[in-house]
This record gives sequence, C-alpha cells and structure tokens, in this order.
Amino acid sequence: MKFNVMNRNVLSIAVILCLFVVSCKKENGDSKPPITEAEAEVYSLESMEAEASFDDLLDISMTAAEEEALASAARDAGTAGRLFPFLKLKLRIGVKAVITVTPDDNTYPKVVTIDFGPGGNGNDGRFRKGKIIIHISGPIREPGSVMTITLEDYHVGRLEVEGTKVITNLSTNDGIKYSVEVKDASITWPNGRQYTYERLTYTTQIEGAGTDDIMDDVYSIEGNTKTVYQNGMETSISISEALIKKVNCQWISAGVLEAKVKNHEFQLDYGYPDDGECDNEALLKWRNKERIVTLP
Repeated sequence: MKFNVMNRNVLSIAVILCLFVVSCKKENGDSKPPITEAEAEVYSLESMEAEASFDDLLDISMTAAEEEALASAARDAGTAGRLFPFLKLKLRIGVKAVITVTPDDNTYPKVVTIDFGPGGNGNDGRFRKGKIIIHISGPIREPGSVMTITLEDYHVGRLEVEGTKVITNLSTNDGIKYSVEVKDASITWPNGRQYTYERLTYTTQIEGAGTDDIMDDVYSIEGNTKTVYQNGMETSISISEALIKKVNCQWISAGVLEAKVKNHEFQLDYGYPDDGECDNEALLKWRNKERIVTLP
C-alpha cells in the first residue's frame, strides 16, 4: 500500500488560486477593492500550510490503518500480531502519543484513536495536540473499505484543524483507486483568520502497482475543490485533464486545472513546457493571455 507517499507530495492547488485571484482583480476591475501582492502572498502561504495540515492528517491515518490491518491479519493467522505496535507511525509522530484500538482484536469495524494530549513535537519536528479518531470499516487495503477521520481539539503546528475526511477504497481487478472527500473543513490561525473548503478527488495508480519499489509509482488524480475565504471570496477548481503525479518527482508532471473566480475563468497547464517531464513550471492562461508560473 503506497497511497500515503503519493498524497504527501501532491502540490497545494490553493497556491495557484492566489495567482488566479491577483490576475482577476488586476485585469478586470472588480467592484470590490483589489487585493495587494502582499495579501496574495499571505493567502498563498496560509493555503499551503492548511493543505499540508490535511495531507499530514491523511498520512498519519493511512499509516495507522495499514499497520492495524497487518496486525489484525497476523492475529487472525495465529501469530503475535503486534510485536512492535504502530512502529512506522511512532517513528514519525514520536512515542508520547497514546494509540488505542477498539476492539483490539482481528475484527472490524474498529476505531483507532491517536491522542497527542496537551501536545508536543513528533520525530518529524511537527507539533500536534488533541485527538485523531479513525473509524475503519475493514482492512484499508481491501476494496470497499471506508476510513472516516474525525478530530477532537486537534492542532498541528500553529493551526486548529476541524472537519471530516473520508477515504474509500474503490479498487477493482483493474487497479488501485481511492476517493478522498473533505467535508465541513476549516483551518483557524492564531490571529483568527479562517479558511474553509470542500474537496473530492479520485486517485488511481496507473504505473508501478506490480512492484515493491515505491519510486516507480505513478498516480492519476481527478476531482474538484471549493474554497471559501473569510472575506467571503469563493473559488472553485475542477481538473479538466487528469493530473499526473510521479512519486519520484515533487511536482505534478501533466494535467490541466480550470478555476472560476466569480465570473472569471482561468486554466493552468502542468504539462508546460514538456508534457510528462519532471519540472517546476506550468502555464497560466486567461482571456487570451499567458503567464509562466514557477511551482513551489
């Protein structure tokens, strides 16, 4: 199961939204006061931090679900099952977090709770506090299994994170596929600024499933996102051509996003300049205009 590795490396779409918004305001004389470059930078940095927090949450939950599935299978086979409980997860988050499983046997459904208590830094250097509560209908590697992640007073870094994340295994004999849905989600910064969004994406492994080498994995991502900023500005994004993410490249290699900001439409082509190659450039298009953007 290699899904969490792919998800951790996916580019935050919200960063590009700020480019859309700045271009829209400057080019079209919106009736509301335009946002400044400094404000756009703040939106970009906060959006990246918010997206990274939800991706971190998914990584932790997927790792916990994978390790619990292996332990359950081992117990079912009559072996020890939990010789080093949640070893991979603890190597990341540290040993201070309390991890409980109910029921603690080889049956499903079950709940895995990760309690960080008053908070502390993990081995990865990231501060976390509160609880991650993971409801799992069946072994996450099995088609049809659903994992629902909820939070209780959860903070990561300086952010308070709220919302529900639902991961569904849609795999068939034709390949490995997951849906990732974010509902009622919000991020709150210490200064009170808030960012809310909804997301539904589908991730399909298109290369590398037949090997144990993570680095040859390639994923195709489809779906859409809606973002609402605290000032009421709303944006929507759809993937018109599937995004291609190679694990051995930190950027998206191909695919097209289409964004709408009020009555303005923009397109971002990740295939520029060499479709499918690993590079950090994309082409932003709007109203017969083009601009090359450098991806973070």
